Formats: sequence, structure tokens, C-alpha cells
Amino acid sequence: MHILIEIAGGIALLLWGIRMVRTGVTRAFGSAIRRGIAIATRRRLTAFVTGMAVTGILQSSTATALIVSSFGGRGMIALPAALAVMLGADVGSTLVVQVLSLDVSWLSPLFLLVGVIGFLSTEDAKRRNLSRILIGLGLMLLAIRLIMLASHPLREAETVSVLLRPLTDEPLLAILLAALLTWLAHSSLTVVVLVMTLASLHVINLQLALALVLGANVGGAITPMIMTLGQPPAARRVPLGNFLMRAAGAAACVWAIPYIIPYLGMVSIDISHRVANFHTAFNLALALVFLPVVGLVSALVMRMLPEREASDDEKNPKYLEQSALDSPAVALTCASRETLRMGDIVSDMLGRSLDVFRRDDPNLAKEVERSDDTVDGLHEAIKLYLTRLARNELDPAESRRTVEILSFTTNLEHVGDIIDKNLMELATKKIKARSSFSKEGFAEIEAMHAQVVGNLQLALNVFMSGDVRLARKLLEQKVHIREMEQRFSEAHYARIGAGRLESMDSSSLHLDVLRDLKRINSHVTSVAYPILEDAGQIVSSRLRSTAAAELNEATAAAPATPAAGSEPR
Repeated sequence: MHILIEIAGGIALLLWGIRMVRTGVTRAFGSAIRRGIAIATRRRLTAFVTGMAVTGILQSSTATALIVSSFGGRGMIALPAALAVMLGADVGSTLVVQVLSLDVSWLSPLFLLVGVIGFLSTEDAKRRNLSRILIGLGLMLLAIRLIMLASHPLREAETVSVLLRPLTDEPLLAILLAALLTWLAHSSLTVVVLVMTLASLHVINLQLALALVLGANVGGAITPMIMTLGQPPAARRVPLGNFLMRAAGAAACVWAIPYIIPYLGMVSIDISHRVANFHTAFNLALALVFLPVVGLVSALVMRMLPEREASDDEKNPKYLEQSALDSPAVALTCASRETLRMGDIVSDMLGRSLDVFRRDDPNLAKEVERSDDTVDGLHEAIKLYLTRLARNELDPAESRRTVEILSFTTNLEHVGDIIDKNLMELATKKIKARSSFSKEGFAEIEAMHAQVVGNLQLALNVFMSGDVRLARKLLEQKVHIREMEQRFSEAHYARIGAGRLESMDSSSLHLDVLRDLKRINSHVTSVAYPILEDAGQIVSSRLRSTAAAELNEATAAAPATPAAGSEPR
């Protein structure tokens, strides 16, 4: 048990080191990597090379699969090209194994020393992420050393031999076991390194080691499949296609393992090198076989995962890429795009709300109310997405942007609720009571409604641009809407005083609609406050200071004294 705990601790440290390298790379170069994938996928060969390079840098074919899946889900990359990227990613994941099969453990203290000094000596985000990469590499090498030291006693353990010996004669069971371990660890690299270590110590024989490597390859394709289960079919096709190719390759190769072993001995006498070479050769063979026929694989995957009806996806977020969470700048852009989509739906609800009052259409009112369910769903999805992002280490600018997005989406959700619970309820009352606004009264509602709709569009521009001039203009509109509501309310009371029957019948409806439009505008304009506060163009309170108030009172109480040469007003 003590030995197993030490091995498990080494594996945990290896997983943490891999994660540190991946997060460091994605935070430092995430945007550039995603642009590179998007640009270099027009031809199969360049797509293959791109996948190999990106995965060699990220040290995770799963991360590459999630990035490519997100592109596929938005139609930014054709499925054959995406599968070519994954074939390259599978080969790229073996490059790290080749390096780790060498005795480079002496680099671990150096990487850790330089990485920790670099991380603690700077506040620059880019340098800290580069230091994070060095620390992760140092931890990986240290973990491999710990696993090897902890595994030494297993060479003499009879129980281990008794447990593992049957797997040699049951390669399919060995593949399933390794696939399960890989799925649990979410890292084929970790399982392959563990297999290399056990094989080099002669805890397992080479034939079993190769079967376990095949299982690790299959298991590495399962993880992105499960992580994209809730995504649209277009985003799930890439992981499925990759799994089918790996599973087919493993099924074809498992029976040839006894015939492959002699050829591996011709290349290297070291067992860990043989395992690493088999891992690389298997993925290169997959690329040679499937790269010319990715079109056929794409057609098969399309048949297995056909398109769903567009209406089924309306309530689901379109831009919240889970693969971007390791790169805060990219994730915040995704959240901003989804917030804009949410804002467009709210704007459409607000625009159609006036048609409900104009046409007295109860069916249109129900459509507007159903749209609020979509707004609520998107608000919840964005909130959960940013909550997951906040678990990462964010710099002050990223934290501030996270709060801005959460605040704006909350205000948009409140606007949707006002339209659904208040305006549509008022419209329903108007329809049932067969009331009608006066011509002048409805013209006032139309004017105020148009102004609020315009302010909502301006608020969306301010949210994305952060422009101080537009933020000032938006905040000025708050005062304008307040004055407009007061002016229109006074005009309504004047019509009641003049005995206008239509104004009397619809008085409460009219005033409530004006009040709700003003409330909507207050939520809309709130996006301007943090921008103007950062620019130092807004005070924390509207109350005058005590000294200023006393001075104003004294001035008001004093008799007016005309200045010399001036005429009384």
C-alpha cells in the first residue's frame, strides 16, 4: 500500500506539471495558437503539421481536440481538415514521450529554480506564464523520477506479477484497462509514461506494455468525447472521428504486437525507448492510413451525428468555449460575444413589446415571454462559465472585465424580466379590458420606447468598446429619459384634467408603461458607470458636500446685489 501511495503521488505530481505547462502556454500564447489553427487548416497536410506542432507545445491532444471542436461547432473549420489536425495532434503527443524517454531528470532542479525565481520576481503576466511553463516541466521530470524510485520494489513483488501476468494473454482486457485509466487521468501522456517506467523496471513485459500503450491511445480519444457531450453535433464530430480512427488502429494493431516486437529491438535496446518508439510509430501509421481518406471518415461521422433542428439550439450558448477557460483573454472574449447575443435577444424582446401594445396580439405576447426563458438560460450559462474562469489566476484587468460582464448580463436579465413580468402583463390587461391609449399618449410611449431601444444598442457598443465618450453619452441619456418620463406623465395628467375618456380609462396602464421603460433604461445605462469611474469622470455620490450645501444656502438667503455696470434682470 505504501508503494502504491508513492506511485499515485508521483502520478498526481506529473498530472499537475502537465497542467501547469498547458495553462502557461495557453495563457501566454493561447490567442496566437487559436489563430494559427484557424489559418493553417485549409489543406490537409498543413492541418496535420499544425496539429502536431500545437500538441507538441500544449502537451495535450485533448486540449487540441477541444479547440478544434469549438471551431468545428461554429463552422470555422471543415470536418476533414479538423480530423487532419487531430491526426497531427496524435503524433505531436508522442514527441513529449520521446523526450521523456531520455534521461533528462537532471534538468528538473534547473527548470524549477529558474521558473520559481522568474515567477516571484515579476508581475508581468507574460513572464509569469513562461515561468509557469518551466515550473511545470521541472515538476514533470521530478514526478517521473519519483515514480521510478517508488516502482523499484515492484520488481520483487510476487503479487504484482500474479495480477499482471494474465493481462499478457488478454490484450483486449489490457487495452480496456489502460483506456479506463487514461480516461480517469484525462491524460494519455501520464499513462504511457507509467507504462514506460514499469516496463523499464521489468515489472511488466514488453508485449503487455505495448497493449497498454494502445489502450492509452484509445482512452486519450474518449476524454474529449465526454467533455463535448453537451455541445451541438458539429462540435462533437471531431472527437468522435478521432476516436473511431484510434479505435480502428488499435483493433488492427493488437494482433500484430508479437510480430512488431523484434523490429523494435532493431532500433533500440532500451525497453522504455521501445515503448516510446511503438507509441510514435502507431500514431504515424494512423496518419499515413487515414490522412488520404479523412473525407470518408468525415462522411461516416456526419451520418452518425446529423444536424439537429436549429430551434433546438436557440436556448443553448453558442460562444462559451470550454477549451478557452485556460486562456482568460480568449474566454472573456467568448463570454462577451455570448453577452452580445443575449443583448440582441433582449433588444428584440423590447422591440416586439411595443407591437403587442399596438396590435393587441396575445400570441405575440406569449412569444415575447418565451424569449425571456432563453435570456434566463444564457444568463445562467454565462454566469457559470465566468465562475469556472474565476478559479484560474486572473490579472487585475481580467478580473475587472469578468465583473463587468457579470454585471451587464445581470442587468440584461433584469430587463428581460421587466419586459416579461411587467410590460407583457400590462399588455395582457389592456387586451382583456379592451382599453386603448389616446393618440397623443401612445405617441409619447412610442417616442420613449424608441429612445430606450436606441440606448440599449448604445449600451451594447459601450460594453464591447469601453469608449469613454460613448459612455458619457449613454449616462446623459439617463437624465433625458427621466425628464421625458416626467414630462409625459404631466401631459397625461393634463389630458385627464381636460376630461379625455381614453386617458382616464388607460391611466394606470399608461403611467406603468412609462415607469417600466424608465426602469429598463436605468438597467441599460448602468454599463457606463465602471468605464467612467475608471476614467475618473464620475463621482461616488451625487450629494453635495456639507460646505458646498451651506454656501449655496447662504447665497440663496442673501439679497441679490447687482454687479457694477450691470442691469437688473
